[in-house]
Amino acid sequence: MKSPALPAEGGCRCGQLRFRLTKPPLLTSACHCTGCQKMSSSAYSLTIMAPADGFEVLSGEPVIGGLHGPMAHHHFCGHCMSWVFTRAEGMDWFVNVRPTMLDDPSWFEPFMETFVGEGLPWAKTPARHSFPVLPEPEGWRQMMAAYAEAVAKG
Repeated sequence: MKSPALPAEGGCRCGQLRFRLTKPPLLTSACHCTGCQKMSSSAYSLTIMAPADGFEVLSGEPVIGGLHGPMAHHHFCGHCMSWVFTRAEGMDWFVNVRPTMLDDPSWFEPFMETFVGEGLPWAKTPARHSFPVLPEPEGWRQMMAAYAEAVAKG
């Protein structure tokens, strides 16, 4: 698997909201849940699970859209309304960033996919690991370790 050249920058469709990643991803994924289908207007959403201390908003003021809590806060550009990133309540150690918002998303490939039980039957990804819903809590550490190993191998 590939990893982005760091630092990596990105932004919303109109360019008013810009961000930077300075640390390697913890995991990459695709989510097939019906909520993500509606949020992305697509068959699934794509995610870079980034360390929170390696993510920063450079310009613009994100606004909350989609789910307003208490579990997740979806951050959008207030002007063009692009869905840029998500923060999970009580899990401030990571930020889920939409990879297609990066200036160069060409390296991205989902390592795992979740909620495949809700997925559209024709929507397939190259993910190496699939889950009917979410992995069990201990499964997240295993997925992050397996992802790091896959990236190290190239």
